[in-house]
Amino acid sequence: MRPVTERPRRATLRTQDAIAIEAAYEPGTGPSGDLAIVLAHGFTGDLERPHVRRAAGVFAQRAAVVTFSFRGHGRSGGRSTVGDREVLDLAAAVEWARSLGHTRVVTVGFSMGGSVVLRHAALHRGRTEARTDGVVAVSAPARWYYRGTAPMRRLHWVVTRPAGRMVGRLGLRTRIHPYDWDPVPLSPVESVPLIAPTPLLVVHGDSDPYFPVDHPRMLAAAAEGGAELWLEPGMGHAEHAASDELLGRIGDWAARAAVTGAAE
Repeated sequence: MRPVTERPRRATLRTQDAIAIEAAYEPGTGPSGDLAIVLAHGFTGDLERPHVRRAAGVFAQRAAVVTFSFRGHGRSGGRSTVGDREVLDLAAAVEWARSLGHTRVVTVGFSMGGSVVLRHAALHRGRTEARTDGVVAVSAPARWYYRGTAPMRRLHWVVTRPAGRMVGRLGLRTRIHPYDWDPVPLSPVESVPLIAPTPLLVVHGDSDPYFPVDHPRMLAAAAEGGAELWLEPGMGHAEHAASDELLGRIGDWAARAAVTGAAE
């Protein structure tokens, strides 16, 4: 049973690999009392960033919201692995939402967070406390090591070079792990076929400067008819570019999808 009166709260979560993750809970004002939306931010974000708070505020009009900072971001511990072990951070946030009494949980991820929600849904299936009842990937890459745009070439410099990681730490407030992936994690497009029957929504802007529209189309195609694809005219990249109207539609989709996903 959930409390009759709830209030916002903060917590430090502990991941399976013992990383401390800062998290926040907003009970929300919407009609879907048993639904929680867990928001996974993009690379260099954290739960205090204005664009993350704005998105959380729109979602909170429809459901309770859990936000958190990925490892290496904000006040969370550890270092960013740029989409690999971040799955454990998301799992801890989903488990926290369920521990607060929410029987339906939908994950919404932006950019790097979009890749994480896809991999999390593929790896945490079944009736575990870390499972999700619906997945929304916004501005997510389909494949690893993509360097086809200038912003992604700059991002790879930040992640792979010592000088770049210093810029990440001092200029972007993001602490980045210095080692290559070993092994290379399951890619987003490889994860998608493993998500069904959990409802999946792929959202992407047709003016995204990081990932062109072949990425969302690859993700949707990998679902073999089991995903919705929204290509948003004129939208750029991730949380910064998502309008309140789009965020509201995503929240409405989450409320509908969670009913289907929780019944599976």
